Amino acid sequence: MGIGKDVAVSLAHAGADVVIAGKEESERESLNEVARRIRELGRKAEIVIADFQYSQEAVNMGEEVVQLTGGVDILVNNAGTSVVQPSLEVTEEAWDKVLNVNLKSLFFLTQAIGRGMVEKGSGKIINISSLAGMLGLKDHAAYCASKGGLILLTKVLAMEWGPHGINVNAIAPVIVWTPLAEYAWSDPVKKQAMLDKVPLGRFASTMDIAGAVIFLASPASDMINGVTLPVDGGYTAH
Repeated sequence: MGIGKDVAVSLAHAGADVVIAGKEESERESLNEVARRIRELGRKAEIVIADFQYSQEAVNMGEEVVQLTGGVDILVNNAGTSVVQPSLEVTEEAWDKVLNVNLKSLFFLTQAIGRGMVEKGSGKIINISSLAGMLGLKDHAAYCASKGGLILLTKVLAMEWGPHGINVNAIAPVIVWTPLAEYAWSDPVKKQAMLDKVPLGRFASTMDIAGAVIFLASPASDMINGVTLPVDGGYTAH
């Protein structure tokens, strides 16, 4: 939970009480450690578990979060997975897993949380997409489809919910060096070819993403809606 951990702790540093989510009970120990760090900052922390391969679990989690908090001010949609396969080898099982986690369940969680935001008349929703939602990436057909769908979903929700005082934006990072990225980019030749396209010469850190989240969650971004912010070291400047 590299990105999620640093986003959660950064939000607590900025004054937020935080609900952190995990996929399964086996993650409870690491989630407890994040919650401990948040509480040391004087903020509240709760933990919820849901497997986003199943959309009903996402809905149930959203309803649980509303009950725990009484209402959500900031929603960061960070759940994600990838199966690296050439397009001719993509299986239906892999396609469904990636689209369910990265797009379908995320939408229904957002719907469950968004109802309360609409009623309240305010809220910030931040979707963690990817440059792979803006540009094609070999061997990532399902991942690109899911992240591109998330960018367009961001625009639709910004249009529908903006009149209710809700900002909906996305972040599109270049590769963020997490365990998932280490698996996907383990081939050193493939990795270097990607690095060569980043003018800053490195992949993003989890704190690079946390900083963008803090900006989009803050009043400094109140007039920003429906935008996808690249955090890419200049990759899209080409």
